[in-house]
Amino acid sequence: MTVSTDFYLLEGALNDEQRTVQNRVREFANREVLPIINDYWDRAAFPFELVPKIAQLGIIGTTIEGYGCPGMSRLASALVSMEMSRVDGSVNTFLSVQSGLTMGSIALLGDEDQKNRWLPDMASLDKIGSFALTEPNHGSDSVALETTARRDGDYWVLNGSKRWIGNANFADIVVIWARDEADNKVKGFVMEKNSDGTYPDGYTTDLITGKIGKRAIMQPDVYIKNLRIPADNRLAESSGFKDVGRVLMATRGNASWESLGHAMAAYEAAASYAKERIQFGKPIASYQLVQNKLANMLSELTAMQLICFRITELQEQGRLTGPMSSMAKMHTAQKGRWICAEARDVLGGNGLLLEYQVARHLTDMEVVHTYEGTDSIQSLIVGREITGISAFSS
Repeated sequence: MTVSTDFYLLEGALNDEQRTVQNRVREFANREVLPIINDYWDRAAFPFELVPKIAQLGIIGTTIEGYGCPGMSRLASALVSMEMSRVDGSVNTFLSVQSGLTMGSIALLGDEDQKNRWLPDMASLDKIGSFALTEPNHGSDSVALETTARRDGDYWVLNGSKRWIGNANFADIVVIWARDEADNKVKGFVMEKNSDGTYPDGYTTDLITGKIGKRAIMQPDVYIKNLRIPADNRLAESSGFKDVGRVLMATRGNASWESLGHAMAAYEAAASYAKERIQFGKPIASYQLVQNKLANMLSELTAMQLICFRITELQEQGRLTGPMSSMAKMHTAQKGRWICAEARDVLGGNGLLLEYQVARHLTDMEVVHTYEGTDSIQSLIVGREITGISAFSS
């Protein structure tokens, strides 16, 4: 049963490019991802069968221009994230790691030779990427990362460990962030697989298991011991953590759009179910309590949409600030999580089953609520903007 989530008619403001991208991704996700994802999610396995099909969509690299990338508008790129998350968060994370973080690092911080060397193969998904920043002891405070890099002739020697690194156990290209021992500056290094498809000595992974959400994306621990990376593989324009911030700033908003996608899916499932589920002789949609839930869910969903559209507009204009992004992430993650929980409640016991979709979106939202800055961290960034006083410990 079709349920509208566009209460304030925002889709009418899309241009032809944005509408075409949205429809193409929506149709693909419904046709190719939805029928298989519960099985992969249940087995905690990545759906490699989708990779060549995704390559044909022409969306990899999103906003990057040239090098085989589509050069989308910011809003079109955001709609890719929303529509894929509306069906599955794990596949969306795969795309975000590939296009936004890994390719984004190379596009922003690589020289022309590096861009021409890596981006075309990544745009066609002939090479898969990974972005290694977070460490076991440094998540929210990744600025304090401890992985080190030491220049040794024509190589850099890296040592350290990373955690929750999407795609890192099968990626062809891994952007590793490490602190240069010589000047204490954080820099980016591109590790490549050997020609025989193996990883260089000194790079090993251990897949994190037992997750309750994002179960179809591989996120291993990474161990780096005397890993030798050619000097030419240091991202030429990376010279400090501020450059990591440039990459993250370019991808800011993705988590908000993903939250919106999960919330849309949960709301649609709940509204459809309420019209069909008969209890005490009539559909549960006829009961006041259920209508109250649905009305409040749609209200919060609409607020999420307005925030997402506005921050993307500001980003296109070059006016989006860090605190603005933090408020958006804080609000959308909170409300997306709440909408998914309310949908689970509307579905009752059936809301616990994968076949009804809501359980997967609910647990995936637990992940989104944490990554790219937890609710608490985002609130402190906004609080610092309000008061001028930092509540972060020194």
